[in-house]
Amino acid sequence: MRRLSLVALVLVVTIAGVSAQPQRARHSPRDESAEAATAKRFAAIRSEPLPLRAFLREMPKGGDLHNHLSGSIYAESYLLWAADDKLCFVIATMTIAAGTCDATAGNPPVRALFENTALYNDAIDALSMRHWNPLLNGHDHFFAAFAKFGPASGKTGEMLADVTSRAAADHVSYLELMLTPAGATVFRLAGGISFDSDLAQLREKFLATGLRDAVLGETKTRLDTAEARQRELLRCGTPRADAGCTVTVRYIAQVARAGVPQAVFGQMLAGFELATRDPRVVSLNLVQPEDDPTALRDFRLQMSMLDFLHRHYPNVPITLHAGELTEGLVPPPALSDHIRQSVVTGHASRIGHGVSVMSEDNPFALLRDMAAKRILVEITLSSNDQILGVKGQRHPLRTYLRHGVPVAIATDDMGVSRSSHTQEFVKAVEEHGLDYRTLKGMVRNSIEYSFADPATKARLKANLEAALAAFERRQAAGMPES
Repeated sequence: MRRLSLVALVLVVTIAGVSAQPQRARHSPRDESAEAATAKRFAAIRSEPLPLRAFLREMPKGGDLHNHLSGSIYAESYLLWAADDKLCFVIATMTIAAGTCDATAGNPPVRALFENTALYNDAIDALSMRHWNPLLNGHDHFFAAFAKFGPASGKTGEMLADVTSRAAADHVSYLELMLTPAGATVFRLAGGISFDSDLAQLREKFLATGLRDAVLGETKTRLDTAEARQRELLRCGTPRADAGCTVTVRYIAQVARAGVPQAVFGQMLAGFELATRDPRVVSLNLVQPEDDPTALRDFRLQMSMLDFLHRHYPNVPITLHAGELTEGLVPPPALSDHIRQSVVTGHASRIGHGVSVMSEDNPFALLRDMAAKRILVEITLSSNDQILGVKGQRHPLRTYLRHGVPVAIATDDMGVSRSSHTQEFVKAVEEHGLDYRTLKGMVRNSIEYSFADPATKARLKANLEAALAAFERRQAAGMPES
């Protein structure tokens, strides 16, 4: 009897232990065999650039969680739109500009560039990182590009059509696009408000101006108009619909971190309000260079603003650019805690870039904390290389993986970087030696850690699993006999 009781106890404990493990998606033996065959084929072509690119282009990639809409457009598109809108090109600064064009004064109409191949190519190089010499200052050239194409970047509908069509072609099913939905309204309201270190009072001042209704109204009008134009351009709902019509889009409200404190707070407040009331806006993020002198000076103040507003809007998830820094770019103290404070004080559930993680105070404790809290890092390899000069073994991607921190591949500003979703995956393999199952885990992370609502996320996950299974069956079927 004693022996039987002991056996029963062991069975109970074993069953309880098994049931406590995380539930994995159930796959048939056929699916598991297809995954193994796909992993084997991937290993065979991993060192062959052309077959690797073809494989990765066809691989379902889930979502892109770190993607600035204006920076995702190629310069060629901006020049076409600028020509249509009769804008000018200032040759001295290589900038698209509004106003009266005068070729004799050095600001011809943009349409003239299409008849001058040398100037056209110079313009593309100025508006992007194409042909950029990596020995020069990539950081400044990268960020300067945004001001150069600024007047042409107001065509939100055309931009949405562009990025969703390219995403679908690259087998990306979900985008979280960063944009500034109601910047003009917030800046106008902030102009009449002086900064108050009592953040509760400052919030009341902004709400008293009618910020909530003004921001919601402007954002709804802008997104409704843009999405209608996108559907028109992609012929959605017709037999000739572009595949981009199937890409699910959500938005992240940008906050310009280099502004005066009251404007930064007003944009944060607007982002929280929008994410609470418009289901298309799912989060907010601080943008502009993290090493900007104002951003550095006000970093802790801005984290305290997020801490305060998070208490008022606890259900709004936050993602933050943090650790987009490297040694020599900023003084050592700036490298010591930006990622940690973004997580602890800024309540970020995702971190964009995270390049300087090993320069943080006690980095291994930080990595353990991020792994335990499941703080995903949005990995943007091309921009980290071009802006910071960090790539290969100097990049912390494998460090995050080794310590169990969830990661996902993202594009950041693929138009400026002259990259694509496929190219970012190629870099991950070529520079970091990732295998197929690691890539697949990162693809799944891109949906699992998205800010989509539960029903949308469930649909995206189911569609992704079906797409991955179909992809693996195709790969397995195409393998030569061993």
